[in-house]
Amino acid sequence: MELAEQLKEIKTQLRLSMNGVVARSMREKGLNYKLNFGVELPRIKMIAGGYEKDHSLAQALWKENIRECKIMAGLLQPVDSFFPEIADIWVEDIQNIEIAELTSMNLFQHLPYAPAKSFHWIADEREYVQTCGFLVIARLLVKKGDMAERVAEEFLDQAVTAVLSGSYTVRNAAILAIRKFMEHSEAHAFIVCRLVEGFVSSENEREQVLYKMVNEVVGNL
Repeated sequence: MELAEQLKEIKTQLRLSMNGVVARSMREKGLNYKLNFGVELPRIKMIAGGYEKDHSLAQALWKENIRECKIMAGLLQPVDSFFPEIADIWVEDIQNIEIAELTSMNLFQHLPYAPAKSFHWIADEREYVQTCGFLVIARLLVKKGDMAERVAEEFLDQAVTAVLSGSYTVRNAAILAIRKFMEHSEAHAFIVCRLVEGFVSSENEREQVLYKMVNEVVGNL
């Protein structure tokens, strides 16, 4: 089947699965898309499951600027042809937390260069580039857990800075990554405890949020 036919077929399936209530609910929550059919995730995955992973199809879907097409692009993009420069183009195009989370989960975390690329992204000043960086690090920490000492220092320095001065979206992603770092081992938890111990009596709301999260994780170890 030609690429144009595949795209047309996918869009037809998405339109037939349209859910206006879900789409409206997303708009009310601030998830703005140029076009959103409100199709639920299990259905998107089911439609994607009818196609082989294909670079050209995934790239065409990503360019569509339709919620469901962008989600499906992350599901259908083969890892071996997704070069670092393409990853940068995609991440710069992300404009909301749903696409950031799903693309990080479905594609970015599986890239062979994900560890290096995620550190490159967390050093970026753009909101969703940074957010994706921390989301990918959080997923890599769940899978691999450990970090070299110097790498861990750099990560924690960037993550704490993001929690204390980043946007709401970046802050949440950084907190998640710190949490996953701590949950790996008591040694990791101890390192973070030492970083935030000075926040115990702080009147700064963000410092208090971070301190409470660290305490909560330590209490559950």
